[in-house]
Amino acid sequence: MTVKPDWLRVKAPQWERVGNVKEILRDLSLNTVCEEASCPNIGECFSHGTATFLIMGPACTRACPYCDIDFEKKPKPLDPTEPSRLAEAVRRMNLNHVVITSVNRDDLPDGGAAQFVRCIEAIRVVSAKTTIEVLIPDLCGNWQALEVILQARPDVLNHNMETIPRLYRRVRPQGEYERTLELLRRSHHFAPSVYTKSGIMVGLGETDTEVRQVMQDLRSVNCDILTIGQYLQPTSKHLSVQQFVTPDQFAAWQQFGESIGFLQVVSSPLTRSSYHAEQVQELMQRYPRAANP
Repeated sequence: MTVKPDWLRVKAPQWERVGNVKEILRDLSLNTVCEEASCPNIGECFSHGTATFLIMGPACTRACPYCDIDFEKKPKPLDPTEPSRLAEAVRRMNLNHVVITSVNRDDLPDGGAAQFVRCIEAIRVVSAKTTIEVLIPDLCGNWQALEVILQARPDVLNHNMETIPRLYRRVRPQGEYERTLELLRRSHHFAPSVYTKSGIMVGLGETDTEVRQVMQDLRSVNCDILTIGQYLQPTSKHLSVQQFVTPDQFAAWQQFGESIGFLQVVSSPLTRSSYHAEQVQELMQRYPRAANP
């Protein structure tokens, strides 16, 4: 299935503003998931002066067959200057909300938790007003490492479910469905003031019933925010698209998600984990939470 339907066409970006963001990223030697994972929204996000920063990369220790991030290169040692360079980018871009994600670093004892903390702390020094969202890997189930990240009090803790249980072995062979649920459950328990978030991609052969079950499972562990988007095949070497889901179906999932208690559901063909992530600030005003002691 190679011909995309009309609803997956992306508007041409404002290249002057895109170039400004790229210039900052190159000047500070930073990676973004927007570029590394071939996100279809890169033009829109860059033209609005936003980006999802990819730390500890770009080489990943896992080889998920849906993802375009490089797994063939050997991961490099952590760069101690990365947090300060990331903070400088936030300052230059005058970001109100920043998303920090990472490749999987299964080679590190803490999965990279300490580097997430350093980045959070560096940003807070230069831009206290900026809300911070971390999109973390599963840390191989290292719950002490998870608590280290949560102790830094990001505003949002995001970890993607990605797909339905039946497809896990094929789509996310080194991940575990129950481990993702446990990560989100523990996050809410340890730091209830931190909003939890997850995302799934569709178009890989799942059914409506299976998607709704995943949504219910996520709510059972008090996940607050959900994103649902269409999977798009990055290259011929990756998993193929099984179906293009209609906008009406995405709207139905959004309505269902809101009915079962998600505070926010972003569901559309072009939705990605960090798409319009800055909208969480409106959610935080509507559903404020007291900071943990």
